[in-house]
Amino acid sequence: MTEPDTINQQLFSAIKNIVEQAKKVAYRSNNVILLNMYWEIGKLIVEDEQGGNAKAAYGKAVLKNLSQQLTLEFGKGFDDSNLRNIRQFYLFFQIRDALRHELSWTHYRIISRVEKESFRLQYIEYCIEGNWDTRTLQRNINTHYITRIVNNHPQQISTAGDIVKDPYLVEFIAATLGMPYNERKLIDALIVHLQSFLMELGKGFAFVARQQHIVTDTADFFIDLVFYNYYLKCFCVNRFKNESAYPCGHRANGYACSYVQRFKER
Repeated sequence: MTEPDTINQQLFSAIKNIVEQAKKVAYRSNNVILLNMYWEIGKLIVEDEQGGNAKAAYGKAVLKNLSQQLTLEFGKGFDDSNLRNIRQFYLFFQIRDALRHELSWTHYRIISRVEKESFRLQYIEYCIEGNWDTRTLQRNINTHYITRIVNNHPQQISTAGDIVKDPYLVEFIAATLGMPYNERKLIDALIVHLQSFLMELGKGFAFVARQQHIVTDTADFFIDLVFYNYYLKCFCVNRFKNESAYPCGHRANGYACSYVQRFKER
């Protein structure tokens, strides 16, 4: 009696896989078409602008009239704000063959607001490598993700400074954390938002353990959170303490070093 059900399930799974793959191909194809269309539109706008029209007058008059005509003809998607985005997109990415089709138009629209070219290129690489959605991208730009990396060399990861940030920002736990809070509540909130925390930690981090138990000859210790970085091939141990309990920086550093040493010797 179970064999037909098994066959039907296998058939369903096979068809589901075909449909999902087809949708992915269709999305990628549509995305390529959309990026190329906006790139060509941006090119025409910039070329027309450079044909002798004053930039200020062009922005106020020509784009507005062009927007009205295109909206009447094609509907949504051609308001004057989006035409300015399209123009900026072309100005910053004038080599069409260099466009990364792994990213959507919304990704490019957000990245086009970044003034510094080297940062724009880095955000593109981080988006693709980290599979950032547009919300994550916008959050990371707003929080200056790149400039918080101690040694910002995206293609060269050889030391901790190439990954470690200063400071780390975990605003995404605010709603879960509440006030006031202690170390345990902070750790609980980070675990709830583990995916976001891993993204904030940076490249190559994987979660290993919570409350890692370490036994020594004299006492038992617990490491709050343990991660592993596959670029650096080392563990990252985290012990959270309220800074008011350790007003002296040297004492806090010594406390942290003692836990690292115990972890090494486990």
